[in-house]
Amino acid sequence: MPLALVHARFQLLETVRIPVAIFGSAFFPAAAMLFFVVPFAGDDPAGATYATCAMVTFAVMSANIFQYGIGVAEDRDQPWNPYTRTLPAGPGPRLAGRILAGLALTYLSMLPVVVIAAVATAARVTPAQFLLGAAGVAVISVPFTLLGLAIGYSLPSKAAIVVAQLIFFPLAFGGGLLSGPDDAPSFIKAIAPYLPTRGAVELMWAAVTDWRPNLVSLAMLGVWIVLLAGVAGWAYRRDEGRRFT
Repeated sequence: MPLALVHARFQLLETVRIPVAIFGSAFFPAAAMLFFVVPFAGDDPAGATYATCAMVTFAVMSANIFQYGIGVAEDRDQPWNPYTRTLPAGPGPRLAGRILAGLALTYLSMLPVVVIAAVATAARVTPAQFLLGAAGVAVISVPFTLLGLAIGYSLPSKAAIVVAQLIFFPLAFGGGLLSGPDDAPSFIKAIAPYLPTRGAVELMWAAVTDWRPNLVSLAMLGVWIVLLAGVAGWAYRRDEGRRFT
């Protein structure tokens, strides 16, 4: 664990030196809150709460897909990365440190969304619901972390940027993050339960409201986690093999 914390500190310091990286992850969810949630659902306590959960999920997606997808791909091009792979500690502490740093940045990126919801909307939760929702953020980060790692270890940095952008918005829109729980177009309602974004946002809704999650959405979220873990593991092993052949 101490080695993982050392790697996490390194990752955080490296990110903080380029503040725009943090700003980018937080900007789109906060902008969506200001332009779409506050004017149209800000005065409705239930609607604002559901929309805030959706934007928190949006922030979790943004932080993890881009941070890992692009960050890992860029790190693979740096001479420091092959050197760290030769250290006797093995890949575990390095990967754990990256995930700890990523989780810290995920919470940081969703902070503007929470502040906007508290100040400019009628969204309200109890302290217990807030803590449950905060714990839910760590849970729903898992599939998007794995997706980012799969992209980052599979592709060179220039391709990773494009693929992350192409995947991000279809997942957000298709999962129903940009509409209310029951207000999505019919074709979104048809495909949403099969996307990881829908299962993630339903977990957040269930954490802070009386929403009852769709079992299909939760089952598919589990399927996506298993599939993405397999792809990320395969991509890492393939990249590891290329480095030492």
